[in-house]
Amino acid sequence: MKYRRLGRTGIDVSLLCLGSMNWGSRNTEAEGHEQMDAAFDRGVNFIDTAEMYAVPVGAETYGRSEEVIGAWMKARGNRDKAVVATKVAGPGEHLRHIRDGKPRLDKWHIDRAIEGSLGRLRTDYVDLYQLHWPDRETNYFGQLGYQHPETDDSVPLEDTLGALADLVTEGKVRHIGVSNETPWGTMKLIHFSETMGLPRIVSNQNPYSLLNRSFEAGCAEIAMREQVGLLAYAPMAAGALSGKYLGGVRPAGARMTLHPDNRRYLGPPNAGPATRAYVELAREHGLDPGVMALAWCNRQPFMTSTIMGATTMEQLMADLASVDIELDDDLCAGIEEIHKRYTYPCP
Repeated sequence: MKYRRLGRTGIDVSLLCLGSMNWGSRNTEAEGHEQMDAAFDRGVNFIDTAEMYAVPVGAETYGRSEEVIGAWMKARGNRDKAVVATKVAGPGEHLRHIRDGKPRLDKWHIDRAIEGSLGRLRTDYVDLYQLHWPDRETNYFGQLGYQHPETDDSVPLEDTLGALADLVTEGKVRHIGVSNETPWGTMKLIHFSETMGLPRIVSNQNPYSLLNRSFEAGCAEIAMREQVGLLAYAPMAAGALSGKYLGGVRPAGARMTLHPDNRRYLGPPNAGPATRAYVELAREHGLDPGVMALAWCNRQPFMTSTIMGATTMEQLMADLASVDIELDDDLCAGIEEIHKRYTYPCP
């Protein structure tokens, strides 16, 4: 395993982070424990979760992934060996089961969210506490263009940062980060930390893959210059970059088979052609397409950790193998040529 520094902290995290959003839904607790055992045996020390997991999101799955992780850490007695990241949910009409259906990123909601997460995780602190998405209306979750809202009742960023600062002071959170955040939001939070003496964000968990390189357009420079590195989610584009959905195939039990309304990586016009091009390139070079997709993410200099998700042990083993794959110059040139033809096919 390889390791990279988490922001300006003294923590080194594994280049591959184990995602947990299937534990408690598509995966049983025992299967989640098996995945964590296998990953940690191979050098992974980083687990990512969220209060709203498992998926699909709902009252019956809320908090289940954290519970699976908490039970595993208690059974193994290894809390000190795991770097645990979780997230507080922002506003969303689909979250009727979270805090009376009105979650916000203010102190009242953040305080209640962290207490719930700590209880489910069976710990008295989390290593990285992230804002799952902004409280304000902005361009994230597949939206490239920005449309300024006519009215803005969002929680001020400095108030959110102040609430997180209290958790750090209380020892409930070691470090803080963001997710699905824009360059403006990232830099404003850094500004407030510097001018108000508040904790500094150490990471930005955004989508990043061969099908969505929008992070490079603004956030990558911030990641490098400000040491707010990327924690990449959906590096295989929800499994699309494995090639298993090409030609309209829907394998039994696969995510897009079970949840056909999730069209982020299948619906856009260039999604299929771009995916096919990357899959064919990988096979031309004797590589598994999914492993190539992960290996390409791993090599990016602004990457802190690539979040891998698996439902089977076979998938997990393939994901773990990506850390040892070195992509040659010819293959990388081929990736760039495809990117020129199909730029941001799935933002």
